[in-house]
Amino acid sequence: MHDKPLLGSAGELLRRRHGSPHTSVAEPDRFGVDSPLVGGFLSGTLTPDDEARLADEVAQLLPHHWDLPNKSVERLTPLIDHLGGQKELMVWLDRHPGRPRRVARIYVLMGNLDRYSDDAEVLGAVRRARARNPFPDGLREHLTPATTDATLAGLAPGIEGLLSEGREDDATNLALATADWLRGAVRDVENPDADLRDVGELMEHLHQDISESDARP
Repeated sequence: MHDKPLLGSAGELLRRRHGSPHTSVAEPDRFGVDSPLVGGFLSGTLTPDDEARLADEVAQLLPHHWDLPNKSVERLTPLIDHLGGQKELMVWLDRHPGRPRRVARIYVLMGNLDRYSDDAEVLGAVRRARARNPFPDGLREHLTPATTDATLAGLAPGIEGLLSEGREDDATNLALATADWLRGAVRDVENPDADLRDVGELMEHLHQDISESDARP
């Protein structure tokens, strides 16, 4: 993953998202983190294959982080603390190709959507883009009718909701469409300042990173 998306301030990556479509608690028999795997990871005794398995379990769990059974929270929290926090969790997941890397990169995108949701310059660029095309391809069902400070942040629950339903390809397509649309919106601004150019560059990095999430070195 490019350093910039992870090292920048993306806000709180794991949080209850306003407007989330989820209504049910994650089923403990379907979603959970294996306690021996967590213990082995904390003690540094896991094999690479077992660590990859643990990363996959964590990636499956994250879209349900806000309503997990207590036992799952008790196992996930020490792992996050051991790694050093939410961003470090994403860095760790990113080391494992496939679902862990894809989920990590999508969460970094969602964190940045939250970050820029009330940025006046970004909102201005989005309003101008929507004046030309109110509902771009791939986003019609997910954008609010009016452009407000809920427009960008409101895309994140839709992406997370698809992940929680196991529709990872759909979540990936929505994430890519979102990054591409926002990248185009800010780059179409006449004489953008450095901060706005940075947003466009960031979205380009995130689009590439998510696109390449299944690639192996």
